[in-house]
Amino acid sequence: MLGRRLTLLMVTALALGVAAGCSRKQPPATDDRGRVEPPPVTDTADADADAEARRRAEEEARLARERAYGSIQDMIYFDFDRSDLSEEARQTLQMKAEALRQFPDIRIRIEGHADERGTVEYNLALGERRADAARAYLVDLGIDPDRMTTISYGEERPAVEGQNEAAWSQNRRDEFVILGG
Repeated sequence: MLGRRLTLLMVTALALGVAAGCSRKQPPATDDRGRVEPPPVTDTADADADAEARRRAEEEARLARERAYGSIQDMIYFDFDRSDLSEEARQTLQMKAEALRQFPDIRIRIEGHADERGTVEYNLALGERRADAARAYLVDLGIDPDRMTTISYGEERPAVEGQNEAAWSQNRRDEFVILGG
């Protein structure tokens, strides 16, 4: 019985010694002069506020880009057999120019269209004049011409099918396609 108690006592002492060895603290960090450095301060409230501010800023930037994309993609329309810009078209192009200045990485293609009246060749030339008119106006507003290309589809891609003024007026247009950004 005494032997058993002695063994139990030794096992307990050994276990306490191991436990004490495992719980030793590391010595405090010191700088190059041997001075103890204070522990790093972690303020989770500040970190959370910073993360929330970053999230809000990213969301605002995303929404601004979406608004710019929408503004850039707005179409402009033309009168019958005309390629000159109406006042409404100029206002729309001014909004596009603001968005393009805000996001200088965006490049666009201006697509000129015509209604079905006239020959294929005439309508291709008319669509080209319309796209060129929009591009020239944007250049006048300070947009780098290298950020824009033009193409004419003439009557090939109608927005609306039909042989009446309601359909034709929707087909006499410039579309703006975002290529990069």
